[in-house]
Amino acid sequence: MRIAIDIDSTLHHHWDVLSEVSRQRFGIELPYEEQVSWGITRLREDQLQLCIEESHSDARILAGHPYPGAVETVCRWHREGHVVYVVSSREERMRPATERWLQAIGLPFERLHCCPEKVLRCSEERVELLIDDSPSDLSHAAELGIAVAAILHPWNEELCEEEGLLAARDWAQLSAALETLLTANCDASKQGALAG
Repeated sequence: MRIAIDIDSTLHHHWDVLSEVSRQRFGIELPYEEQVSWGITRLREDQLQLCIEESHSDARILAGHPYPGAVETVCRWHREGHVVYVVSSREERMRPATERWLQAIGLPFERLHCCPEKVLRCSEERVELLIDDSPSDLSHAAELGIAVAAILHPWNEELCEEEGLLAARDWAQLSAALETLLTANCDASKQGALAG
């Protein structure tokens, strides 16, 4: 199976980094549990953009800690023969530090795509499963027939519940929830190879 995995708030908890920058720069807290929509209303757009930029400095990218179980799960999928892409809305200039971070944490991947149109890139790569936190990206991917899954956050819980999307609180739960889908795909691939 071709699997695409987002980075921020999917492979690691980016919200704490963003909130820290907002607090340092503007004295404005961004309480995680209150972020129930995708928009961040406590900051003006220019303030938010500055915080996003600073939260993606090389030093902050390289200091990121993956969620428990994320790397181990992706490594297992890779060993099982799944093709892993990493997709992010990070700017292209953030690619070198992002690649170094992915290598440092030992996450196997076919390609890293840094672009604002992650879902279109997934479609071009014939991705079959997207793991992301963005409500708009999850919805768009599902509309294109791409299976979706998410680590639950306050901003995507409502969508996941309303749409019945596969979602979990952590990577251990996500791995277990995806087991049937990934096993069925592996079995179908093996049968196709035997028939060919």
